[in-house]
Order: sequence, then C-alpha cells, then structure tokens
Amino acid sequence: MAPRFSRSITAGASLARKRARLLMGCALLFASPAAAQSLDAAPAASAALTGSAIQAGASPAITDPQTTGAVAASDLPPALDEDFNRLNRREETIDGLRTRIDPEAGQASGIRIGSFVLKPALSETLNHERQKTGGTSQSRGFLETGLKGSLTSDWSRHQLSVIGEGILQDNLSGEGEEEPRADVDAELRLDLSDETTAKLRAGYSFEREDANDPNAIANAVEQSAVNTYRLGAAVERDLGLIRGSVGLDFERQTYGDVELDNGTTLSQEDRDRNTGTLTGRLGYELSPALIPFLEASAGKSIYDLRRDTLGFERSYTSYAGRAGMEVDLGEKLNGELALGYETFRFDDDRLGDLSGLSVDGRVNWSPQRGTDVLFGLLTYLDPSTTAGNPGSINYELTNIMTHQLRSSLVATLSNSLTLRDFPSDTAASDETTWRTGAGLTWDMSRYLALTGDVSYERTNRDVGPSSDTTRVGVGLTLRR
Repeated sequence: MAPRFSRSITAGASLARKRARLLMGCALLFASPAAAQSLDAAPAASAALTGSAIQAGASPAITDPQTTGAVAASDLPPALDEDFNRLNRREETIDGLRTRIDPEAGQASGIRIGSFVLKPALSETLNHERQKTGGTSQSRGFLETGLKGSLTSDWSRHQLSVIGEGILQDNLSGEGEEEPRADVDAELRLDLSDETTAKLRAGYSFEREDANDPNAIANAVEQSAVNTYRLGAAVERDLGLIRGSVGLDFERQTYGDVELDNGTTLSQEDRDRNTGTLTGRLGYELSPALIPFLEASAGKSIYDLRRDTLGFERSYTSYAGRAGMEVDLGEKLNGELALGYETFRFDDDRLGDLSGLSVDGRVNWSPQRGTDVLFGLLTYLDPSTTAGNPGSINYELTNIMTHQLRSSLVATLSNSLTLRDFPSDTAASDETTWRTGAGLTWDMSRYLALTGDVSYERTNRDVGPSSDTTRVGVGLTLRR
C-alpha cells in the first residue's frame, strides 16, 4: 500500500507541473504581438481567456515593464486601445478624498486655508462716463475699485461656497452720482444620501437706486440706498425617473433716505418690506438630456408700514406657475426654458392686480472650443410707488459671448434688452432699455491682467425724454 500511495503522489505532482506549464504557455501566447492581433478578431473570447490566465496566477515575467498591464497599449487595435486607456487610469490618492490642485493655464491657483480654497481678485479701473437726458448732459471721470473672490470647501462630502463682490467709485472730475454696490452669497450643500440633497442659502446685496428707475426721485442729489437680505432652504430628491424639489425663500428690502437738491431729505421707509416664497418643482426624465418640468410658487409680501405716504396698502400675495424643459447635451449645449404666468394681488383694491405672461430661461452654447455664448430670459414684477399704480412687468433678454483670441487674450461682447410695461391706465410711461458692451482681457501673467471696456446704454420712453449713457474704462486686475 505504501509504494502505491507514493506512486500516486508522484503522478499527481507530475500532472500539476504539466498543468502549470500549459497555463504559462497560454499566458505567454496572449502576451505576444501575434496574440494581440488575434484579439481584434475575437475580443470577447480573448478577454475571457486573459481573465482565466490572470486568475490562474500567470508569471510576472509576461508583464511589459513600460505599461500598467500585461499587454502594451501600442499593440492593441484602436477599439480596444480606448478601453485600455479607460481602464488604466492615473492612480488616485490613497484616501480618495482630496486631489492636488492642478490649475488651468493662465488662472491663479488660489490660497489654501485649511480645507478651503480662497480665490481673491483686486481691480482698479479708470473710467469716463457721459450721460445725456433730453437736451442736458453731464460727464464725469472716476476711479472704480473692485474686490471680489470665492471661498470653496474641499470636503469629501457636502460643500460650502461663498462668492462676494464689492465696488467703490470715487469721482475725479465732472458731475455725476457715484454708484457703489456690494453682493455676497453663501450656499451650504448637504449630501443627505445618494438621492437626496439639501441646500441652505444666505446673501446680502447693496446698491444705489438708478436715477433712471421709474421709482427714483426726480430732484434727488443722491438716490436711495437699497439693502437686500436673503435666506433660503431647499431639498432636492430623485425618485427614479421623477425629480422633485421644494424650497422656501425669505427676503427683506430696506430703502435709505433720499437727499434732495434743496438740502432736505425724504424718507423711503414706507417701501421697506419682507417677502416669503414657497416653491415646488416636479420633473420627469425622458432621457438624461431631456427633463420636462412643472413649477409653482406662492408668496406673501408685507410692508413695514400698512399704508404708504399716499395712503395705499402695498402688501400683496403672489402666485406663479411655469412649465418648461431642461436640456443637458454636455458642454456644447445646456440650459432650460419655461413659460408661465405670474400675478401680484394687492391688499388695496384700488391698485388692482399686477399680472402677466412670464418667459424665463438660460441657455449655454459652445459652438467651438474657446467660444461660449449665453442666452438669458427673465421676467419679473416690480411694485411701484406712484399713486394708483401697482407696478410694471419687466422682460429682460441678455446675450453674452466670450471668445478666446489667444491663450492669454479673451474678448467679450454683451447685449441686453429690457421692456418695462405698465399695464394700468396711469401716467406711468412704458420704457425700452438697450445695452451693449465690449471688452478685452489680457493675462500678462497668472496673477495680473489688463482689462479694457466700452459700453453704451439707451432708454426710450413713451412719455418723457430719452436718455443715453456712454462709458469707457481701462484697468488692472490682481488675482491670487
């Protein structure tokens, strides 16, 4: 029994060695250029056999030291070469949480502050402006100082982003009202699950009311300062082919006193108000590129003073509904377009309702690399301060095109058209405002850019004189 047992062991070992040599021969066969050509004829079978060879523990000697796999990429046919490049990607970080910043050419990398990246920019621009209303005109030269930046988190989950910009103007010569402004917005995105996302928003804006605005005071030396405070929260969830979201937004607007040309001031506190809006949206995914949706909102605006200085109750309830289509065809074309109806119902019956058709949308188009075109449509209702007038319906069409002439030279062309319609039969005049502008940005280095801009604005009124504004400016922008 013992010799027979020994012979069986020897026979088994011999059989194992034969199997090992057979597997190694198969592996060597598939590692050769001839085998690579056979892959073109039967890729499915070769993939299966290659997988078998790997599972069998093929010898490391079959691996090309110049590649990351057992087969060199240059030996693969084009169809499989793409698969090879897709499967053999650059190694990521060990923890998979954060990658090293690799800024694009001509762009500043920013400043890392802990787990945040700060990208500030400081600009100084010398401008000349000429305003003409009817038969009168005035000009001014002014220095404009701008500070803007973004602060973005670099977390594995969730994201906090803060974007801000501030502008100060200082008149050097001539006459004209200075127009300072500021804007800051923060958003915290919470990834609650793979299908559910929550967003918390907060923001603040400051601007001086435009002298051409219908609500502006005619004999003012300095128009009212407008402060806007914003808070918001929203939840978005994907339910298979159905996408839904619900959001609640709060906004408070306050108006400062107006300085008149006779040395007195006029209070605008009767325009201070608080507005809350609840919005719901439901979309259906016909395909990853086409998502039709329905959106509805309801809100309430309450003024600090129940009646304004003219005795009207300006508080109102708002309703809006829209139906549209969201399109995402990648970087070449994406955006959305919606049609709807919006109305303001004032507490004072003498004002009636302010309502009309709404058209809203935003489309990004890139016809070629280095060229980006934006088309924007916006409809909004603007309450009035005129006696017996509820306000106006405003339609705004915007087009902005940027083109990279060279790697360090970018040209910008912008146009916009605003139609202001007063539906009520009052003395208020309908307006049409057209704006156009062009600019060049030359990146002298990653951190310093030279800018030049020219713009023209014209406002035509059904009643009253038209106005024209021309502006030319040149400046430097320092980025980090």
